[in-house]
Amino acid sequence: MSGTFVIENCAVATVDGRGSEYAVGYVVVSDGRIVQVGPGAAPVLQHDGARVVDGSGCLATPGLVNSHHHLYQWIFRGLARDATLFGWLTELYPRWARIDEPAVRAAARAGLGWLALSGCTTSADHHYVFPRGSGDLLGATLRAAREVGVRLDATRGSMDLGRSAGGLPPDSVVEDLDEILSASAEAVERYHDPSPGSLTRIALAPCSPFSVTDELMKQSAVLARELGVRLHTHLAETVEEDAYCREQFGVTPAEYVESLGWMGADVWFAHGVHLDDAAIARMAATGTGLAHCPSSNGRLGAGLAPIKALLNAGAPVGLGVDGAASQESGMLVEELRQSVYVSRYRALTGAADRSLDARTALYLGTAGGAKVLGRQDEIGSLAPGYCADIALWKLDGLGHADITDPVAALVFGPPAPLKLLTVHGETVVEDGELRTVDAAELARDARAAHLRMMEADR
Repeated sequence: MSGTFVIENCAVATVDGRGSEYAVGYVVVSDGRIVQVGPGAAPVLQHDGARVVDGSGCLATPGLVNSHHHLYQWIFRGLARDATLFGWLTELYPRWARIDEPAVRAAARAGLGWLALSGCTTSADHHYVFPRGSGDLLGATLRAAREVGVRLDATRGSMDLGRSAGGLPPDSVVEDLDEILSASAEAVERYHDPSPGSLTRIALAPCSPFSVTDELMKQSAVLARELGVRLHTHLAETVEEDAYCREQFGVTPAEYVESLGWMGADVWFAHGVHLDDAAIARMAATGTGLAHCPSSNGRLGAGLAPIKALLNAGAPVGLGVDGAASQESGMLVEELRQSVYVSRYRALTGAADRSLDARTALYLGTAGGAKVLGRQDEIGSLAPGYCADIALWKLDGLGHADITDPVAALVFGPPAPLKLLTVHGETVVEDGELRTVDAAELARDARAAHLRMMEADR
């Protein structure tokens, strides 16, 4: 679907700056952009061939924005099921050392297809494992995003601190500093599109304090700012990471990265479970963002992130699925509910920050994620001039029909089926089915890639 169309007779949650909602309303799209949103009956369109979508029983929201993922991990799901982060990584690193271009393509296509089926129109991806001779892994991921039809803010990740030098990853999956910086610059030159509403952006993303050197962190920050791209890394995910930074550097994880130039409106972290009050204040003061990954944090036993405190302080916060190897469901819409639950668990611990509500959760999954990615003027809201990234959720079925508040139905109910999902006005999902790629083919390819990656375990 392209050109001009209108979605009408639906509830609308715009997630705009005023939080505008309409019990019955419409959205008008032309040439990939939203041109009108409002209550009541849709205007009569004066365009030949304009399509009208009847949204009766549905809720229209912005497409969801996934602010942290590791798409290559899709074909490593179901492993290290009882491990916390460091043990999980130790078990999976040798398997990740086997990835190659065909495997990454299969994983990315499956992961992005599944994200689309759960209402996601934009995803970040943090890829940091580049085994020698494995091919163009970043290019494979970007091609997968084009095939599925979603926006991708990909990162050229990196690790240069192997086990022999005191890091966690095995030496076989790390690169040297000059190699990383050269590959990072090449990735930006080759793939980054800074134009408004672009489908592809590149950021630089050294992996974590325990897998990269301080020199890589410093030089990546300098290079990213020279090239005009964003910065991303894992931070303060576990108590073990906090202890590692205090022992190795004499400071907290947040103090460590700030000393290396890693705070600012062009930076976003993943997880932030163990941020103290000083770190929260610095993130808010500098506009540093956070991708909150509640299900992954639960799967790995990392803890309960202080999201309400970050929001109260004014820090940008979005939601992330995280890698499918630590969050096998891979559905961003489920993270809306999980973010509320986690905040309420945290409140039970006596934390001063109070719990989230349904509309805050929807904000985190849309406009909040867009702000974390620096795209707050393009996506994440249903407003005139914004890209037509729209999710139309069916809420009239057995799982939702008796929840009269549509936003509460979306957040607290089971994952809602999609009547329609558009990216820049183009149909990606319709009536619960992918229209850009064959879901059965994605599943077959992902299974074959998984079995091939696991052959060495047999």
